[in-house]
Amino acid sequence: MKRLTHIDSDGRVQMVDVSAKPLSKRRAVAHGKIRLQRETLDLIARDQIAKGNVFATARIAGIQAAKQTAQLIPLCHTLPLGQVNIDIVASKDGAEVKCTAQTIAQTGVEMEALVGVTVALLTIYDMCKAVDKKMQISNVLLLEKIKTVAGSITS
Repeated sequence: MKRLTHIDSDGRVQMVDVSAKPLSKRRAVAHGKIRLQRETLDLIARDQIAKGNVFATARIAGIQAAKQTAQLIPLCHTLPLGQVNIDIVASKDGAEVKCTAQTIAQTGVEMEALVGVTVALLTIYDMCKAVDKKMQISNVLLLEKIKTVAGSITS
């Protein structure tokens, strides 16, 4: 079993030292769902939610949140994000959100993808809470984590 990297030999919490690691291209994709009532989806589609365009606002919120991950998660490294993309697709019973984050850094970008998708979902929830009391956020998970080093791909 691997040891926890955020715990030092004395049992104290620490930030992992990645300074000796080489820069590599990193990409992570996270996904989540929000269950919405059909009436709520119709209001979103007709841009009739009082707070504004729900999916456009959720995209911006997700991108902004991914950029702030190091301020939200105590031991996360600050990463120079090259790209954050939020895709939102309505379905018959809600919406699915996918966040793709990319960087060239010494550590992975999965926390940024997870924070981005979660905040996008929370933004949809916040914007629709006045009209939908049955919303449920679920299935937030990391779909993919890729590191590309000098022409090779590792997961």
